[in-house]
Amino acid sequence: MSGCRFGVERKRWELPFSAEAEELASLRRVVRLHLELWGLSSMANAAQVCVTELTSNVIKHVGAGTSACLAVSMSGGCLRIEVSDSDGERLPTLVRAADLDERGRGMQLVEGVAARWGVIVRGASKTTWCELATGLQSADGHVADEQVAKAEAILGLCGLAGRRESSQRPMSVKEAAEAATGLIADLLLWLRAHGCDADEALDRAQFLFEVESEAQGVA
Repeated sequence: MSGCRFGVERKRWELPFSAEAEELASLRRVVRLHLELWGLSSMANAAQVCVTELTSNVIKHVGAGTSACLAVSMSGGCLRIEVSDSDGERLPTLVRAADLDERGRGMQLVEGVAARWGVIVRGASKTTWCELATGLQSADGHVADEQVAKAEAILGLCGLAGRRESSQRPMSVKEAAEAATGLIADLLLWLRAHGCDADEALDRAQFLFEVESEAQGVA
């Protein structure tokens, strides 16, 4: 994976919540949604495991109903997940649970998918965090796929063509998305002008996109 010429913006976000078992499904959905918006759908399952286990630790060891906060951000090329609560004394530990032991498995699961994890104590509160390796070289990077690189090069040319000076700021992701949509429309018009079935081509393109997405493990 590599840096993106359009600067994929992945701003840190926070979500206060009440540490209840009933909240876990909602937290997992929110995380998946944000990762899809960040172009990191392939990280969703691992991130959801971490959110579930870090939150479950708060419920089990601090108490159901505890006020907590989930924060997700980028730390270089890693996805960072934090769960904060108001108890700075009861800290999560990694327990090597026996095969039949149902306790102590939470942080084992986190350690299994995360590159590293830790706890930050701030007075009477604490933040348990973990970082997942995304393979990105930077926080604003994206998949260095051959098709993605080709599309980005074409969109870069479209952006330059629509600007008087090439020294102006690069297109934002939103502007690039608009250019991509316009380019798709132009290509469909080109197909029709040359006697091709534009709808058939669009269906074929959708099929190829789904095949490629499945091959990359994107849900």
